[in-house]
Amino acid sequence: MITAYLTHPDCVLHHMGPEHPESPARLEAIRARLALDGLLQQTMQGEAKEAPTEALERVHAARHLSALEKCQPREGFMALDSDTLMNPDTLKAARVAAGAVIKGVDQVVKRQADNVFCAVRPPGHHAEAAEAMGFCFYNNVAVGAAHAREHHGIARVAILDFDVHQCNGTIDIFKNDPNVLICSSFQSPFYPWRYLKSEWPNVINTPLAAGCQSAEFREAVLTRWLPALHDFKPELVLLSTGFDAHRDDPMGELELNDEDYYWVTRQAMEIAERYAERRLVSVLEGGYNPTSLASGCAAHLKALLGLPFDNAP
Repeated sequence: MITAYLTHPDCVLHHMGPEHPESPARLEAIRARLALDGLLQQTMQGEAKEAPTEALERVHAARHLSALEKCQPREGFMALDSDTLMNPDTLKAARVAAGAVIKGVDQVVKRQADNVFCAVRPPGHHAEAAEAMGFCFYNNVAVGAAHAREHHGIARVAILDFDVHQCNGTIDIFKNDPNVLICSSFQSPFYPWRYLKSEWPNVINTPLAAGCQSAEFREAVLTRWLPALHDFKPELVLLSTGFDAHRDDPMGELELNDEDYYWVTRQAMEIAERYAERRLVSVLEGGYNPTSLASGCAAHLKALLGLPFDNAP
């Protein structure tokens, strides 16, 4: 397997204060663990580019983009809601985060890589067509999906989101779009408190109760996601990969572990291999305990690289 690893130095410029859980230290924790385990060295490392405005406009209202530009402060912070703040470099970071998914899509379509992991921030899956929220400004995975359709003629895109929070932004953008299948697992009831019911045929909501462990999560994927994916036959698989469903993460109350992240990644890869010529791009979403974020990410990369879960560093 050729796995590309995309990031950008500008991703660490965005911060929302010293006590905020979505911090630049998240990316350093991932990089350090992957390097220590010898996984980073097995990837094809690359640098993302900023997403152009036209790419953002495919999924976001022009007024939303304009409002964000006007809100960005010259110094200090601007609060968009109680937990989503902007600093002077926020949109620079957000543009390269979205741009990473664009580049990842280009790489898998052009067969420069079998799969891609985008180690970027800020995350994106809560960003709706006309609203930033939940630490998110641009919807990175949605930008990548729209790019694949516009520039590469990809007809059917599957977006698999496994995070402690539901991908309300992705659903807001693509609800009722028959050419995008969204599978979202999340703790329920829980933030974002919207779109939690499956009211659209292309959205497979998979609510999980607090305390849900491996067996229940895997059963839900096997019985809810896989039949829908086999029926849909995606030409591209995108992952919104959140590590805050890990049992050691402080953000929620799900009880997943590193092996679950390896397992669900392998399930997604098998769908991509069967229907999408292996084309799979993963983008980082949540994960706020540096240790479990890093170990979960290492398990995810082992799967993408085609390595066994229990291989020694």
